[in-house]
Amino acid sequence: MFPETPAAAAALTVATRYCSPALLNHSVRAYLWGTHYAAAHGIGFDDELYYVAALLHDLGLTREFDNHRLAFEDASGHLAWVFGVAAGWPAERAARAEEIIVLHMRPDVAAAADAESHLLQVATSWDVSGHRPEEFPAETRAEVLARYPRLDFGAQFLTCFEDQAARKPDSAAGQAVASGIGTRLAANPLG
Repeated sequence: MFPETPAAAAALTVATRYCSPALLNHSVRAYLWGTHYAAAHGIGFDDELYYVAALLHDLGLTREFDNHRLAFEDASGHLAWVFGVAAGWPAERAARAEEIIVLHMRPDVAAAADAESHLLQVATSWDVSGHRPEEFPAETRAEVLARYPRLDFGAQFLTCFEDQAARKPDSAAGQAVASGIGTRLAANPLG
C-alpha cells in the first residue's frame, strides 16, 4: 500500500515525530486520496516521491519548523529538499519534492504537466475543504477514514492557518483565511 523504501520509511518517522496525530493522519490521507485519484484517472506518478512529499508537506505548520518569514509551504519545501538530500537522493530529486510541496498551495497544476503536484493539490483540497467529492466514493472514504481518522484536524488546521495569516497575510494561508477556509472546513463532507 505504501512505498517500501528507506526514504519512505524515514519520511514516516519524521512526520510521526513532528506532526500531531491529526496532522499526521491528514498527511497519510493526502497520499491515499491522491493514489486513489491517480488510479481512477490513469495518472502515472512517482510513488516514493509523492509519498515523501505528502508526508512532509505540512511540516512548516509545526512549532519546530514554522518559519517567521516564509509561507508554510515554502518552509516545508525547503525541509523536504534537506530531507531528500540527507536520504541520499540526487539534488534534482530533492528539488522535485520541494517543488511538489510548494505547488500544492498554488493555482492548479495540470496532471500532464506535473502529476505529483496535481495529486497533492487534489488530495489536500479534498481533505481540507471537500473539493471534488464526486472523485471519492463513499466506500473509499469510509475505508480511509477508518484507518486514518480526522480526529480534531479541522480545528487544528484552522488554528494553524489563522496563525499563518496573522503573521503572513500575503501568503496562500492568508488568502485561504480571507476567502473563508473556516467555512469550507466546517462544511467538508469528511467531517
